[in-house]
Parts: sequence; C-alpha cells; structure tokens
Amino acid sequence: MDGMLEIRSIYMDHAATTPVRAEVVEAMLPYLKGEYGNPSSLHGAGRRARDAVERAREKVAASIGAAPQEIVFTSGGTESDNLGVIGAMQAMEKKGRNHLITSAIEHHAVSHSASLLRQRGFDVTIVKVGEGGQIDPRRVEESLRSETGVVSVMMANNETGTIQPIAQVAKFLEGRETLFHTDAVQAVGKVPVDVSALGVDMLSISSHKLHGPKGVGALYMKKGSLLAPLLVGGPHEFGRRAGTENVPGIVGFALALDLATRELDTMSRKVAGLRDRLQERISERIEGVALTGDPEERLPSILNIRFRGVPAEALVVRLDEEGVAISSGSACTAETLEPSPILLALGLDRQEAGTAVRFSVGRDNTEAEVDRVTDLLVHIVSELRSARSARS
Repeated sequence: MDGMLEIRSIYMDHAATTPVRAEVVEAMLPYLKGEYGNPSSLHGAGRRARDAVERAREKVAASIGAAPQEIVFTSGGTESDNLGVIGAMQAMEKKGRNHLITSAIEHHAVSHSASLLRQRGFDVTIVKVGEGGQIDPRRVEESLRSETGVVSVMMANNETGTIQPIAQVAKFLEGRETLFHTDAVQAVGKVPVDVSALGVDMLSISSHKLHGPKGVGALYMKKGSLLAPLLVGGPHEFGRRAGTENVPGIVGFALALDLATRELDTMSRKVAGLRDRLQERISERIEGVALTGDPEERLPSILNIRFRGVPAEALVVRLDEEGVAISSGSACTAETLEPSPILLALGLDRQEAGTAVRFSVGRDNTEAEVDRVTDLLVHIVSELRSARSARS
C-alpha cells in the first residue's frame, strides 16, 4: 500500500520448521509429476519409484552410520518417537519387560507415549534433570530393573538446545537386553550423529527440521531390535510400518539430510556465530536477562533466554508485528498458555518459565538480521516492562 513501509521479515524459528531448500524441491518434482508409480507395483513405473526409495534409504543410512535395512521411513518425528517407544515396549512386553525409563524434558511425542503406556498398565520411570537441563547418566543406571524394556532419552532438547550425554547413558546399558531410543529430531543436521558411536538401538529423525519437506521422517532400528508395528496392513518397510511410501517426500528428505551432513561443519560454525552474536548483544544492551539451559553443551542453533518481567507471549506477538518470527516454546505447545513442562523440569518457577523465549537461527540468517532483532528487543522489552510497571 502506498505510504506504508515494508516490514522486513526475519525468521528465527528454525527449531519449529525450516524452509525447504531449492535443490530439494527440484529433486522431488519428478515424483510429483511423471514418476508417480507405487513403489510396491511390479511394472516399470513401480520399479522406478522403488529404486528412488531405496536410493534415499541408502543416503539416510550413510548420513548416520547405519545400514540401509536399519532405516524405517515414517511420517515424521512424532511417528518415529511413537514407534520407538510404544512399538518397542509392546514388543519387549512379550519378553516380560514392561518398564520404561525416560527423562523429564522429552518432546510430547515421547512424554505422551509414556503416559499412554502407563494408562495401559506399563511401569514408567521419569528421570529428573539438573538446572542446565542435562540428565545424569547415573540416574538412569539407578532406575534400571530386570524388567526394563526401553530407555528413551532425547539427544538434544527442542526448547533449550541442551545436548544430552547419550553415549554415556548407552554404556550403562551394555550387556543388557534393554533397548535404547533417542529422539534426535533437533540434533540431526546440527551436530555429528553416528549411531554406532552413540550406542543407541533406535533413533528418530524428522525431515522438516533440516530443510526437507514436512510429513516424512525415519526411525533407525539397529538390526535385531524388537518392534511391534503401530500401523498394520501391507509388508512395507520390512514389515515395520505399513502403508504406501511417500516417494517424493522420502526423496526430498534424503537429499536434505545428505546436504546437511556434508555442510555440517561449515553451517554449524556459521549458525553458532550468529547465536553467540545475538546472545552477546542482548546481554550487553538489556538488563535482567538469563540463559535457559546448559551454556556449553547445547546445539549451535538454539538460544533460549528469559527477560525478567516480560511475558513471553507478549514479546513473541510484538516481534511478530515487526516481522520477526520466534517462539515461546516448541511449536507443538504454542497454543497453550501453560508454562512449558520442560522449563519447569529445569527448576524454574511458573513465572520464570513464562518469560522464556526461543530464538533458533538457521543457514539463511545474517549478522544484519541479528543486529536488527537486538535493536527491536531493546525497544520492545523496555516498552513491555514500562507497561507492566504502570499497571502495577
């Protein structure tokens, strides 16, 4: 409209989702147009679709140090988590193992799976975390029983970015029949992930967190791991997940993960530099701020910070009015005004938790955008604090 200034859009919510890369879109297009065969069909169109799925499986496997037969394609991180927790526990129950161990800072895809299992009569132990949001591996060891079927601890938290000591937890499970699952949705493509080095039996990945399409992901399942399918029907995905494969989504997912893996070192350094620049400028120019999560063991992309006396939702809305997208928590909990269970698990009270916002930077962000966001924060935080003071 004439006379109106254009608002520059700045996206800093990459932990919620990421834009699909142009190369990924191009790779998907043939399977949305001419190559539309069902990969289970025996004719040429079906065989070409099957070849595309299997090439993608090889790429995904290579990116995390797995074998292709250990990759099960799913509809995304939630289904992968459900399959790795509920599906594995249902299988392990047949061996007399009805005990699940998980942590207090899991994504809802895992924590709600644990709640559902408890309702069905399974025994669940929730291990607490420290102030920085890290689990103590010894607490997992202390919780182990002869009937423990699955341990599920996320690799990196979606709200704070805190990275968990997965390999150390795995050492306490060596020699046991207990399966170890990790939700690596936020970690894959941001930090090195090798399933052998981690020592996990199952690992969840989501495409749309690493510049791939939504609606597709994978569960790594170590050869020999037990699993009861949640979706039944045809023999798809080695009998572990029935349903016609999402061929274009799988092709795009595999390429996005392959690109992210090859560019990991360069992008991690760039993104960490932007995150640190944002944190430093906020700390220099705004009083009454505090970091949420571990200051060292964290993803390069996430900065969770609390502005004393400033409601997170109000800050998110005001920044959105200025064209800046951030989050007051995970995208899956954005519609509720209740404090994040993850932040409460860190020992924050409800008021403190209600002031935490998450900035998650990505490959396309710039230093100029970081500086613009800082300038806006200085003005908006002061404005919201003054309004709160006037009301008091």
